[in-house]
Amino acid sequence: MKKDNHERRKIMATKKKTWLEKLNDSKDLPKVVKLNAQQSRKWGKGTMAIPSPLEVNSIMKKVPSGKLITINRIREKIARKHHATIGCPITTGIFSWIAANAAVEAEAMGKKKMTPYWRTLKQGGVINEKYPGGIEKQAELLEQEGHYIVQKGKHWMVKDWEKRLMK
Repeated sequence: MKKDNHERRKIMATKKKTWLEKLNDSKDLPKVVKLNAQQSRKWGKGTMAIPSPLEVNSIMKKVPSGKLITINRIREKIARKHHATIGCPITTGIFSWIAANAAVEAEAMGKKKMTPYWRTLKQGGVINEKYPGGIEKQAELLEQEGHYIVQKGKHWMVKDWEKRLMK
């Protein structure tokens, strides 16, 4: 009996978090940190807002059908909210990916209102190939909302994406 409990605890300890668990695990975020020397050379002096996953998800959720947002625009919103010089590019990108996967996971569980992750583009209007379903699924969802998808080199992007950005 003791061995069974030990094995069960070991299995539970190694259980991978779901996307929804990752989305809801904010740890000590959001927070604002001073840019270090290396970061200052790249972005200038100041501070960087590091968002929580839920903060990124909340911004993505507000993008209405027919409109778009970019990771950089999300970063700008986060920086403004926290009175920081910039929003963190790494965590914002990672947390948008978590939000996208959590949306698909929630939909699979029967939730009706999911985060419209396909409306969040990379810089230059490029579709994020790492989001669930890859470029094909996102292109399909974007086209259903009236967007036109074009290929430029190796990238797929929304034509005239700048005109469709959410204010």
